[in-house]
Amino acid sequence: MLTTLATIWVLHVAAMMSPGANVLLVSQLAASDHKANAMRAALGITVGAAIWSASAVLGVNAVFSAFPSLRLGLQVVGGVYLLWVASRLWRANGPELSGAGASMSGWAAFRRGFLTNITNPKSALFFGSVFAASFPHAPSHTLQAAAVVMIVGNALLWHTLLAYLFSRPRVRQAYSRSKTGANRVAGSLLGAMGVSLLAATVREARG
Repeated sequence: MLTTLATIWVLHVAAMMSPGANVLLVSQLAASDHKANAMRAALGITVGAAIWSASAVLGVNAVFSAFPSLRLGLQVVGGVYLLWVASRLWRANGPELSGAGASMSGWAAFRRGFLTNITNPKSALFFGSVFAASFPHAPSHTLQAAAVVMIVGNALLWHTLLAYLFSRPRVRQAYSRSKTGANRVAGSLLGAMGVSLLAATVREARG
């Protein structure tokens, strides 16, 4: 059991450390001097990870295989959402991350983190693949529950750590000196992710 959990832990940590929409969202919020909202976004991302990992254990991959249109539809929603966030970032001229400054409520920050994660069905595919490769033939309910709990703990610790690190004074000062450029770089990256997700969906639908 411990060997299985260790394997899942390594794979999940490696995946989280790869720059993606979740990392960009939390780091941008924290660097723009909104640590509390970055923490709330991290919590939203964690709830999304909990849902996707639990869904993988329950066999959501089988559902996606049986009804591929569901996954493709969710990918379209995810791609459009990333493009919307990217457009808001590109137009932002100051630290107010597309409304993420003092005007963004705690609930809005949480919702943004949650939506960024939950609208990406690749998370379910990732967890399903990792669990399929790591679990024994007939995993116990205890092992499955422990894996989900570990995933949730990993996600919470990693994203709150990002919120803390990017809220440090030196990082915020560097951000304030180039906030417009930083917003546009982040917006460009998120936009590229959205376009890539939509393009992959179109290719798969045509195939």
